[in-house]
Amino acid sequence: MAEVRLEGITKRYGKTVVIESLSVTVRDGEFFVLVGPSGCGKSTLLHLLAGLDSPSSGSIFFDGQEVTAIPPGERDVALVFQSYALYPHLTAAENLAFPLRVRKRKLTLTNSAIDREISRVAEMLGLNACLDRKPSELSGGQRQRVALGRALIRKPRVFLMDEPLSNLDAQLRASMRGELRRLHEKLQITTIYVTHDQTEAMALGDRLAVLDQGRVQQVGQPQEIYAMPANVFVAGFLGYPPMNLLQAQVEGDMFRAGPIQLARPHEVPAFDDHHSVVLGIRPEEVIVGPPETVGGKDSAAGVIRLLEPSGAAMWVTVDLHDENGSRTVIGTARSGFAPKIGDSASVSFSRATLHLFDSSTGQRLEAG
Repeated sequence: MAEVRLEGITKRYGKTVVIESLSVTVRDGEFFVLVGPSGCGKSTLLHLLAGLDSPSSGSIFFDGQEVTAIPPGERDVALVFQSYALYPHLTAAENLAFPLRVRKRKLTLTNSAIDREISRVAEMLGLNACLDRKPSELSGGQRQRVALGRALIRKPRVFLMDEPLSNLDAQLRASMRGELRRLHEKLQITTIYVTHDQTEAMALGDRLAVLDQGRVQQVGQPQEIYAMPANVFVAGFLGYPPMNLLQAQVEGDMFRAGPIQLARPHEVPAFDDHHSVVLGIRPEEVIVGPPETVGGKDSAAGVIRLLEPSGAAMWVTVDLHDENGSRTVIGTARSGFAPKIGDSASVSFSRATLHLFDSSTGQRLEAG
C-alpha cells in the first residue's frame, strides 16, 4: 500500500494540453475515483501513474518517493484495462499465474508457491470452477474477474483500474461493483479507479476527484460533493437526472428564472436587484402534479415533454412558458399523479434546496 501524490502534473501532446497543473493526494489504502466525461484526461492520468507515459512537467510520489522517472516495472503497480487484455491461448489459471512466472526468478518462487497463490486468488474471486478454461470459454464477468485476479496476485502497492466494468451489462456491472468494494475492504490496497459513470463513482469511491478538461474541479466524499457542488460543471455532472440549472435574476426577495419565481431563503446572501445568478435545484426536490395544483410564488405551469420511469420514481421533463420567458425543468411525479406526454402540469419548488452559482465564473456562492 502507498500514499500517492501528484504535484503540478501537466501533459501536452504538441500544442494540445490534456492535463494542466493537476495536484491531488490519494491516501494510503484509499479507494479513490477519478470521474469525468470522455476526453477529460482520466485515462491519461492513469497511464502517467503506471509509468506508461511521462508528464510534460510535474512530479509523482509514492510514499514520499518520487517515481516520475522510474520505469513501469519498478513502480510495483497493477493496471486493470477496460478490454481485460487476457492472453487468449492461456487458461484462466495460466493468465492468473503469468505475473508471477515472469518474475519467478526475482521473487524466488517455486511452482507449488505459484499454485497456492492461484488457489488463493481464485477462491477470493469465485473462479475455482473455470480455471481450466480459456478466455473465449468464459463469460464477460468471469473474464473481468480473471483480469482483476491477475492484478491482485502480484500484491501491488497501488492498484490502477481503467473503466474495468464498462464492457459488462447493467446487472453484472452492479454485481461487480459490490465485489470490488468487498475486495478493497479485505485487502486495503490503495486503488485509483477511472470511470465516466457517476453512479459507479458514487457507489465505489471513498473520495472522488471530478475532472473536466484536464483540471480537477472538486475533491471530496461522494455525498459531500453531491450536497455541495463546487461549481456549475460538478452540479450538472454528478447525479442523475442532472441538477436543474436555471439562469435567474434577483428581484428583491425573489429569484426570477423566466416563468419561475422563487422566494430567497434566509441563508442565501442578498444581492442587488437584477443581479444575475445560476440557480441549481435537484430533480428529486421538484414535484410535478396536475395543473390545478398551480398556485403561489414557488410553482409554475407547464407542458410535459418527456417521461422516464425508474422503478420507484417517475422523472418528468416539463417545458414552462409565460410572458417572462421559458425554462425546462426535470422533476418527479407527485404520488397518485399519472402524467402523459403533452399534458398540462404544475411544477412546485416549495421544498427545494437552492444551490447558488455565479453566472460569470460558474463557482458556488456560499451563504452569507
